[in-house]
Amino acid sequence: GADPQRCNELLLLAAAGGPERRGLPGDWTKEKLPPPSQHHVLYFPGDVQNYHDIMTHHPENYQWEHWSLENVATILAHRFPGSYIWVIKCSRMHLHKFSCYDNFVKSNMFGAPEHNTDFGAFKHLRMLLDNAFNLTQNNLLSKKNVNVLNKDSKSTNCSSTSSHTTNGCQGEKERTCENAAESAMSFYPPSLDDASFTLIGFSKGCVVLNQLLFELKEARKDESTDAFIKSIRTMYWLDGGHSGGSNTWVTYPEVLKEFAQTEIIVHTHVTPYQVHDPMRSWIGKEHKKFVQLLGELGMQVTNQIHFAKEAPSIDNHFRVHEVF
Repeated sequence: GADPQRCNELLLLAAAGGPERRGLPGDWTKEKLPPPSQHHVLYFPGDVQNYHDIMTHHPENYQWEHWSLENVATILAHRFPGSYIWVIKCSRMHLHKFSCYDNFVKSNMFGAPEHNTDFGAFKHLRMLLDNAFNLTQNNLLSKKNVNVLNKDSKSTNCSSTSSHTTNGCQGEKERTCENAAESAMSFYPPSLDDASFTLIGFSKGCVVLNQLLFELKEARKDESTDAFIKSIRTMYWLDGGHSGGSNTWVTYPEVLKEFAQTEIIVHTHVTPYQVHDPMRSWIGKEHKKFVQLLGELGMQVTNQIHFAKEAPSIDNHFRVHEVF
């Protein structure tokens, strides 16, 4: 990441080559063809979400194992066919439950954010991608063990051993999947050349998207970061929420005005679990204001509430992955 103290694990579900360029990853170089343009989906998960084998052995989180990092990556691969799916794991999980994105936004013990304009989330994200792309190009094509899934692999086919460092990052970690070798020979290695991006935050993961908005004005002054921002096509907020008492959605006009100057398309998908909770009434109010202000600023934004006629439930909160 941005420095030795900032590191996040990334899980890659590799996209196969396009229909007109299937075959070995090096075929396009032999034929002197330009590498195919790529689309990358970056997903920031919420609380309790972890690797499948970890969730199945947790005394409480096992009941949501269907929403493990591997399973959600597979869901996203079907939602965004032909795209590379990157799950960006939080660096710390308080009490093995609360996802904390300390490397992207200043956070309290439970991961509630304290947003500012210069934390360096954009820089950290860019460097994570740079390093991940390089590792994947060098290691996967050499058939070494890397954290990658084939699109059709099952979460139960993966196993891991790891050592944890004090800052919440993994130390030496090996994670293997049965189909990783086959995957290495059926897709083009990730490349930033002409790449485009979709950013998705789910629940607690939305704090990362919010922090990026706060940093936009300063980040665009850097030429390389501005180029990365221009490559972001779409951003999805999926039922955002955290344990703080405010700032679940960005409602500052000056921040959203800067956001509206981009050409990014915005989609919000929410459920009653977040926006109709009487104990956290500010979430619904902030969400409504977020959508309203972006619309008034001329931004392309869509808003949809799912399971509106059903009682609020954490199950439907997770099911937003299947309907957005």
